[in-house]
Amino acid sequence: MLNAANLDLIGKGGTQGEVANYMASQGRLDPNAMRPFIAEDGKAYMTIYTGGSVTNPKNYHSVPLQTNAATLRRDEWKQLDSALLGLKESRLGGVQDLIDAGLTYQIGNGMGSTVLEYHDVSDALEADMTMDGVTRAQNDRPVYTTNYLPLPIIHADYEMNARVLAASRNMGAPLDTTLAERAGRKVLEKLENMLFTATTYKYGGGTIYSYLNHPSRNLLTLAQNWDASGKTGAEIIQDVINIKQALINKHCFGPFKIYIPTLYETVLDEDYDTSGQSTQTIRERIMKIEGVAGIKVIDTLPVNTILGVVMQSDTVRLVQGMGMQNVEWQTEGKMITKYKVMTIQVPQIRADQEGNCGIVHLS
Repeated sequence: MLNAANLDLIGKGGTQGEVANYMASQGRLDPNAMRPFIAEDGKAYMTIYTGGSVTNPKNYHSVPLQTNAATLRRDEWKQLDSALLGLKESRLGGVQDLIDAGLTYQIGNGMGSTVLEYHDVSDALEADMTMDGVTRAQNDRPVYTTNYLPLPIIHADYEMNARVLAASRNMGAPLDTTLAERAGRKVLEKLENMLFTATTYKYGGGTIYSYLNHPSRNLLTLAQNWDASGKTGAEIIQDVINIKQALINKHCFGPFKIYIPTLYETVLDEDYDTSGQSTQTIRERIMKIEGVAGIKVIDTLPVNTILGVVMQSDTVRLVQGMGMQNVEWQTEGKMITKYKVMTIQVPQIRADQEGNCGIVHLS
């Protein structure tokens, strides 16, 4: 049975988790060191990144290993990696929304960066209007605050039996990548939960917040649940308008997405006007509100919880240090090889120094 995904941290205060401890003690901060392969000459090699564009094959070089500590051939690694490329769960939409909107921030060396140092800035300077342009305008200095965001390693484990691997090679059959796919899904679920659960992760002088626990999020009270008997379409629309107004009050004017729990999915498919005067659903009516960029169901969102999220980088972005990939973990008598699907990605919820945040939490 496949274990759930784990989250390890390497930060200023040391390491936390099995993978983080192993990689730090072995000096294997390059994931390619955990992907040895058997070449056509029967010897073990590893690929090293020499710098430059990560998508250019010329920037990678294969070097021989001192020992034949490799289990898979290069093509077998490609099969495992290909199994991760097609992973896209329709019900894991929060992270994909950030990617689709271009709200990502790439770190060149994710394994070598344990925390992301970033700054927020106070409001400063004002423009003046004069006829001669000589009079000096107000010239105050902005105040910067340094913050830190932990960069975790998210990983899930699976095993591959040496006998099954040998049978695959002898019969010429493709490598069974089912477990790699399952491990990849577990990693995606963990990453998604970092957006939509109330768990915080503190390490290295920083904290990873979610939409549900960021201290600057805007809180509204849901007077009546959307699935409650007697709740009208007009009242649901008013809740959405209240979300929009709360964002406007915080000077957040960009398009925003609405996230709802599974319990509300069919509610939005009901007729907006039960008198029969209109054929549109509640969902269709919500989408007519200016600024609403979409509505998405999140299965892990707590019941009777609604989120409004401005889809701009000053509200949220996905910090990416390493894409999902397979690595070889350890061997036990050469009979069973352990593998991990791992990634370095973390959502970063943001607000300015005045506490203006483009997230509304209605519950």
